[in-house]
Amino acid sequence: MDASDFRLFKPSRLVALALIALAAIVLVAVRLAPDAEAVSVPDGAQAGDLFLEACDYETEAGTYEADCGTLVVPENRANPASRLIALPVIRVRALSEQPAEPIFTLWGGPGLTNLQFVYANRFAEQHDVVMVGYRGVDGSVRLDCPEVESALRHASDLLSTASQEAYADGFRACAERLTTEGVDLAGYGLPQRVDDLEAARVALGYERIDLVSESVGTRTAMIYAWRYPAPIHRSVMVAANPPGHFLWDAQTADEQIRIYADLCREDASCDERTDDLAATVARLNRDLPGHWGPLPIKAGNVRIASYFGLMESTSEAAPISGPMTLGSWLSAADGDASGLWFQSVIADLALPRAFVWGEYAATGRLDASFARDYFASEPPEHALATSATAFAWGGGRLVDGWPAVTDEDEYRQVRATSVETLVISGDIDFAVPPKAAREELLPYLTNGHQVTLHGIGHTTSFWHEQVDAGSRLINTFLDEGTIDDSLYEPQHLDFAPPVTQATIGKAIAGTMVGLGALASVSLVWMSVRVSTRRPFGHKASAALRSAHPFVLGLGGWLLGGLTVLVAMPGVPLDDGGLALWSVGMPVGLGVFLAWVGRGSSRETLLAGGAAAVGGALAGTWLGFHAVEGLLALLTSIVGATAGANLALIALDVGREWQERERARHEPIVEPRDVQLARRTG
Repeated sequence: MDASDFRLFKPSRLVALALIALAAIVLVAVRLAPDAEAVSVPDGAQAGDLFLEACDYETEAGTYEADCGTLVVPENRANPASRLIALPVIRVRALSEQPAEPIFTLWGGPGLTNLQFVYANRFAEQHDVVMVGYRGVDGSVRLDCPEVESALRHASDLLSTASQEAYADGFRACAERLTTEGVDLAGYGLPQRVDDLEAARVALGYERIDLVSESVGTRTAMIYAWRYPAPIHRSVMVAANPPGHFLWDAQTADEQIRIYADLCREDASCDERTDDLAATVARLNRDLPGHWGPLPIKAGNVRIASYFGLMESTSEAAPISGPMTLGSWLSAADGDASGLWFQSVIADLALPRAFVWGEYAATGRLDASFARDYFASEPPEHALATSATAFAWGGGRLVDGWPAVTDEDEYRQVRATSVETLVISGDIDFAVPPKAAREELLPYLTNGHQVTLHGIGHTTSFWHEQVDAGSRLINTFLDEGTIDDSLYEPQHLDFAPPVTQATIGKAIAGTMVGLGALASVSLVWMSVRVSTRRPFGHKASAALRSAHPFVLGLGGWLLGGLTVLVAMPGVPLDDGGLALWSVGMPVGLGVFLAWVGRGSSRETLLAGGAAAVGGALAGTWLGFHAVEGLLALLTSIVGATAGANLALIALDVGREWQERERARHEPIVEPRDVQLARRTG
């Protein structure tokens, strides 16, 4: 064969290389892309400066005109030499030409953003709606703690002693690292957040403002009213959280469960499943099932997930709403623990990345003295409220796991205030039951009022159930100072949702088994076909090298996930090592088997197998580190597919190049008939 017959880069190969290059570029670009929402201190800026420009803001009712910008504040106002940090500010403009007092919103958490108030449209008719980013979460300095995330992700049970110790150690390590990086952690408590709000008010030129707060954000509203009462016109607190309520009381939680039990008796679908919902939950809690079939259930995870699930009564909180959570307990009492298994898994997946943990700890510092007393009193073991509190505080170890913040001692007790305040409570709110505000906060509000809503849970429930009634309640209070809850009706709870946690649990387990089996069977089939000397044709090979890896990668990861769930509970499902082997190996093998040609030598097979698997493992590593969370599974599969194919293309090109060079240097041997013709010619 003439050397000119060799074409190293055929059209199909060029297309494949272009797609591989595109995949690699996308993965690298995603990994290196700057945070589009990051803010920084403008050059030459001074404390108190505010820089705004026109922007749009998305609400539940569409886009509103707004102003977006940056507020510059000291990192720690108690330190005259403190550096400056930047906080984002968003002002949704009122539709009215003569708006009333602007509303400053304060979202809950802790450890969550204050920039996603999609309900701004409900108040923007007569009010500017202002969101000031929370320091430590939204600003130029984020108190991210991967050390804490890692401790939680690798927990065999979130309430185990080892997990709680690792959790507290993670906070200490995070605090030490941030301090070494130059962060003044003393500046990240709620008092200085209040000072940020006041600085924004002054910079925006507002004489008086209204506050609308929820959950943990109500603690900020309280401190604002105690620290700067004069500028506050009126304050609305949804699910008010007085000092001491970053912890949960077991007796109070039992009272809340009894309210759920009363609602259960009013619902036919729930009433027929139990004689006494509260008694059923209490009985099962004393002896939670340890397995659902071969799949282990982490009891601590279930108790934590259940308590958080019971906070919300609305279906909008699915899949961890109160009725869905209680449905899983009732099913488990009847022998079907699939819903509890789902709770166990979702706790492992969701909780480690639920918060910006450094800001979470800094906010919690305000209740450190309450936490010391709480854990010194030996609260009831295994109670749902005790379990949630133990998780939140690492069994009390978090008290000493994060440094003190400026002025934290000043606001550990409720203070009297004359600011007109409306407290809105849901009667089945497990986060902050109504009696907390009624008994501990209202006596100090000389112009305070409380409205308790029947059948309503925590804040998601308030914002999503009976929207018109809630909007009227808040707007009439802010605009007129009157209480109008006339549109509210007792809220009916749906104890029979179309999709249950048990259904989701079975679907997840079934998908893991089904796709894992499909991936395994397809690899066996490909191996058998190749071993019988029946390689795949060009079209089939192309499909098996480009589309089939997604089946192999997903199925392999799900099979690996089942393995760690059963045998290695301390390995997280989004672990890099798990992705490397459960995605990289099957994808590499699948691409290799689709590549094998007829008559391939033993040396070629060994080289191809090594190249495909090695390339897939390298691509998996690149893809896994391109993004965070479970989305990394998709990028891992893309990376594995690209890496395996690139390695095999390189192997093919190298082998063909060697053959071309060999052909180029070999003497040309004429066919015998040509030689005879020349001799006789």
